[in-house]
Amino acid sequence: MSADSLKPRSPVTAPARWYSDPERWALEKTAVFAGNWQFLGHESDLPVPGAWRADVLAGYPVIMVRDMAGDIRAFHNVCRHRAGPLNVEETGVCDGHLICRYHGWKYALDGRLRLARDFGPAADFDPRDFSLFPVRIAVWRGLIFAAMGEGAPDVDGLLKPLDARLGNADWSGLKVGLRRAHTLNCNWKTYVENYLEGYHVPDVHPGLNAEIRAENYRVTVDGHVVLHDAPPRSPDAVYDGLWAWLWPNIGVNIYSEGLMIERMTPVGHARTQLDYIYLTPNGVPVPEATLAMSDQVTAEDIWIAERVQQNLDAGIYQTGRLSPKHEVAVAAFQEWVASSCTSPSPEA
Repeated sequence: MSADSLKPRSPVTAPARWYSDPERWALEKTAVFAGNWQFLGHESDLPVPGAWRADVLAGYPVIMVRDMAGDIRAFHNVCRHRAGPLNVEETGVCDGHLICRYHGWKYALDGRLRLARDFGPAADFDPRDFSLFPVRIAVWRGLIFAAMGEGAPDVDGLLKPLDARLGNADWSGLKVGLRRAHTLNCNWKTYVENYLEGYHVPDVHPGLNAEIRAENYRVTVDGHVVLHDAPPRSPDAVYDGLWAWLWPNIGVNIYSEGLMIERMTPVGHARTQLDYIYLTPNGVPVPEATLAMSDQVTAEDIWIAERVQQNLDAGIYQTGRLSPKHEVAVAAFQEWVASSCTSPSPEA
């Protein structure tokens, strides 16, 4: 074996058209997002029977609700009559029914149609055939995940690498202390790839770079989980030195007190929404130092991601090279996207 064959590979990046072609979004919506788990919320979002929360996951309107027996259910937020919304607010508590805001069709919390208001006689209309479209739900350490299709992998198996690192940490007692959202003018993959490497930290994040030992920053790919280890310089640092990313679009940022879930949601092919959910003990206010660091890092990431997107759209750059030392997770992510979009797409 020659010496050259032992050198680390420098993979070629995905082509620029992946990040600027509108047709890719229609493909990725079903091929990437419909068949995988997406973060929907935390158990504390549904504190009592009848509590519900509505959201949009990569173009799919979803509503989750705690039924009268205390179980969590989720459905597409789409009435079976003429596709009206069941709820348009973000959250609330119902009296045991979900009611369409368009024509007043009423559904039980198990999804069954209970009343088609003032519908009139129809011999071929059987309400039992018009239940809400269900959405799969899984709960892990108090976090609620949703999947549109049946092909999503077992959640416990998917998250086993992160489970092993967390040990006995229990997040079910945490509550939502704060929600924030940011909109970026870039393709969702442009932002995700920035999240997946620490190579840019010394140049883009001076504040974070001063808090962690960037020279010891390590990224590990284990299954479809990416683990970031960035040892803090002092014991009172905001970050505790570990954060993770879960395929296809979920960041888990672990702080010294609580954590922040970061959902990287595509809004069409050219825009991305970042939803930040800060979970703290008993929902206490997020420490100012945590918010300040989070805001600074977010602003810096938005700035660079939007500049990169402008250059991808310019038509000059086609492909580049990935560092085998720093960008192994970016290479893995691009392989996962490619394999998802060339295999049969799961139906939502």
